[in-house]
Amino acid sequence: MSEVFEGYERQYCELSTNLSRKCSSASLLPDGDQKKEKYSEIQSGLDDADALIRKMDLEARSLQPNVKAMLLAKLREYKSDLNKLKREFKRISSSDAHEELLESGKADPNVVSGEQRERLAMSVERINQSGERIRESRRVMLETEELGISIVEDLNQQRETLLNSRNKLHGVDDAISKSKKVLSSMSRRMTRNKWIVGSIIVALVIAIIFILFYKLSHH
Repeated sequence: MSEVFEGYERQYCELSTNLSRKCSSASLLPDGDQKKEKYSEIQSGLDDADALIRKMDLEARSLQPNVKAMLLAKLREYKSDLNKLKREFKRISSSDAHEELLESGKADPNVVSGEQRERLAMSVERINQSGERIRESRRVMLETEELGISIVEDLNQQRETLLNSRNKLHGVDDAISKSKKVLSSMSRRMTRNKWIVGSIIVALVIAIIFILFYKLSHH
């Protein structure tokens, strides 16, 4: 398994446990700055968790197919866990906002209704603006993620090509080494055969000279 993936996985598990505790404690806090600060911490933690999920996804897709399949299955569980945390945070924060609106309406129905309408209009406008920014950020994020995944897959294919080429080169090197050994063996045999043939020729020449000398001496 990838050590990089395991590092991201440990960070996510710690962050998820921490966020779950913060959601539980935030729901028990009284309304005020402390609760708002806690909500801000939770939102920041959820953003960090999203970033870790994306990093794990990119890392998993860069690995071998058998490892990639196993890690992506595990990643789906983490995504489901993160979605549960987001729903829980949305539930407690929406509940507090609703209670705050009800409390403000109890003060003076005649005076506050106008303030409520103004606040509601401003809230709707802020929500719409935030929604647009979120959609745009999500679009850019998805495009960037798709580009990153495409690059990682291309690099992985290039890596496989290079590994195959290296294996082929190793095969060529082995063939060359074997050919060198065969040629060296043949060269040694040829040299040895030359000495044998030369020795035979010398022996024949000596024998012929000896025979001629013998015949001449007897005449």
